[in-house]
Amino acid sequence: MCSHFVFRFKSFGVTSAASNGKGSFTPFNLCCSGSLECLLDAVTNNNLIINVINNLDDPFLLTWNGIKQRKNSWQDGVLGTNCPIPPNSNYTYKFQTKDQIGTFSYFPSTLMHKAAGGFGGLNVYARSVIPVPYSKPAQDFTLLIGDWFKTSHKVLQQQYLDSGKSLPFPDGILINGQTQSTFSGDPGNTYMFRISNVGLSTSFNFRIQGHKMKLVEVEGSNVVQNMYDSLDVHVGQSMSVLVTLDQPPKDYYVVASTRFTQSILTATSVLRYTNSQSTVSGPLPAGPTNEIDWSMQQARSLRWNLTANAARPNPQGSFHYGKITTTRTFVFANSAPLINGNLRYAVNRISYIDSDTPLKLADYFNISGVFDMNSIQSVPSEGPASLATSVVPVSLHDFVEVVFQNNENAIQSWHLDGYDFWVVGYGSGQWTDASRTTYNLVDALTRHTAQVYPNSWTTILVSLDNQGMWNMRSAIWERRYLGQQFYLRVFNPIHSLENEYDIPSNVLLCGQAVGHHP
Repeated sequence: MCSHFVFRFKSFGVTSAASNGKGSFTPFNLCCSGSLECLLDAVTNNNLIINVINNLDDPFLLTWNGIKQRKNSWQDGVLGTNCPIPPNSNYTYKFQTKDQIGTFSYFPSTLMHKAAGGFGGLNVYARSVIPVPYSKPAQDFTLLIGDWFKTSHKVLQQQYLDSGKSLPFPDGILINGQTQSTFSGDPGNTYMFRISNVGLSTSFNFRIQGHKMKLVEVEGSNVVQNMYDSLDVHVGQSMSVLVTLDQPPKDYYVVASTRFTQSILTATSVLRYTNSQSTVSGPLPAGPTNEIDWSMQQARSLRWNLTANAARPNPQGSFHYGKITTTRTFVFANSAPLINGNLRYAVNRISYIDSDTPLKLADYFNISGVFDMNSIQSVPSEGPASLATSVVPVSLHDFVEVVFQNNENAIQSWHLDGYDFWVVGYGSGQWTDASRTTYNLVDALTRHTAQVYPNSWTTILVSLDNQGMWNMRSAIWERRYLGQQFYLRVFNPIHSLENEYDIPSNVLLCGQAVGHHP
């Protein structure tokens, strides 16, 4: 059957659960966070119908991290596009994994729910008629890795963020919600490890004792298949590696340890050969030094496989992004100002505040005063920071250059819903026009989340071919919660189903949209 006409149904019930306080992860449950029961598997172009039942005492939304939602920002699951699902109610998401393959994830986008769990893997496999540039592995392992707090998500929100304070340092790092998991395989076979950073705040380095990893896919891009001893994975990012069990049969450490933190948190799991006769032993494999240069050089080594297809039959390299003239340039600088005595985070001096009405609904129903399309300037400027519900207007089919300028001492992680983008450059210090001479305009990979190193810059190129209201945000949740985000309004005045789907018949209405009719 053609994958365009395959429908996959899933129902999630979101309920509360108390922490056992012993260092394992018992959050509120969405099925059960980080477990295989919550894993979503799909094929390119499948239609997903997911019913989310909210049994919490808070409004709730899920967002689908890395799924482009082609022509369909109605289903993006963030407060700028969707009314949250009220307590004791439900909402059914309907979307397609259009022209995508790869390792993705989903998680709660409301309040600090992500700190309590509710996340899961979302793996999109290639159609049978589209070959992938590697042999089929014996099995996939999905690893959802992230930092963890013993303190409840409500306390983190109310006593820290809502009180104008930064979050404390995490209490640990977990793999699939556990302090230890086991991944078993037969000697001589090759296995795929699908790795996602689902944490709130910290990058990690991933490695497997005694084994090389062949990187094959990053957030939907088939990449040049280099071998790595370890890989840095930043908040919100995903990647897939192939590991061949070609060592003496025993148990080996699987390690994730935090990066660029004063104290290093470490999580371990076990890779077990099925004929293993000995448990894990010896010191943990050492991670890289804390130097930024090592990580930046590794980031530059990730390159598009120009001869391989991704979700489509045409090779990735047939799209010559480096030869397209950009229509606009944006330079977005993050900052951490105090506004009214409280910690906030801002982009070009504007700290985002949520409206009671989703921006997409306000735009659709022509409700004025909900958002401001003149608040964020296209380049940084001097002056005090302020609060606004900020939207950057752009036109459908613009091709834009976006520079993320990080003048802070902390690493940043920037995500754009609805798109992937070419990460063409990393550099230290201040970006200038001359920095363009360092861009990779030949085989930069596409992805949806890009890191920006401390006191450095990262440049992306984006083809704005997906109409809608799209969230550009810090993937570091404290920063996003306190204002380091905004929305791109990708617009064409001619209404056409070729550009954007109609408003869903089951749309939830809230705020000033109540009383309007689709």
